Amino acid sequence: MSEVYFSNSNLLIRSMEVDDAKIIYDTYLSYGWHPSLETYDNYYKEQEENKRKVFIAEYEGKVSGLCTLVLNSTEGPWAGMGYPEIVDLTVFFHVHNKGIGNKLLDVVEREAAKVADIVYLAVGVHSGYGAAQRIYVKRGYIPDGSGVWYQGKQLEQYAPCCNDDDLLLFMSKKI
Repeated sequence: MSEVYFSNSNLLIRSMEVDDAKIIYDTYLSYGWHPSLETYDNYYKEQEENKRKVFIAEYEGKVSGLCTLVLNSTEGPWAGMGYPEIVDLTVFFHVHNKGIGNKLLDVVEREAAKVADIVYLAVGVHSGYGAAQRIYVKRGYIPDGSGVWYQGKQLEQYAPCCNDDDLLLFMSKKI
């Protein structure tokens, strides 16, 4: 049985159910992205092992987005320090601009505050992440000062990289 984190007449935010992995995978595939079903199956497995919380947004009864919270991240500038990391905030295209992303973040931040006073995240720096960059800044996230990271490592000044999904800026917020 799913845990319900938020509910109103249009929006439900709940924990992940095993069948959600395929819905997420199929939706991403329909966008021309290159998802891995194993990733979303692992999200469910890690949720069951209490390593990650997975928040599924249902808008008008249909899965419409997700966000995860890694409870003790092993990546980025705060790796292994006991701070939770927000990972993979996504709202499906057909329901953008309905407040779903902000509501997901409200719920995730509330849950993060139960384990630490700081939460952090990484956001891509290319234009495809423009909406995410804006929402995080508007919500008070600030860059940590470590510069950009590429393929899991802090990028040295003038180092070559590719402006792809692995080029990230880490940001944090006191909660």
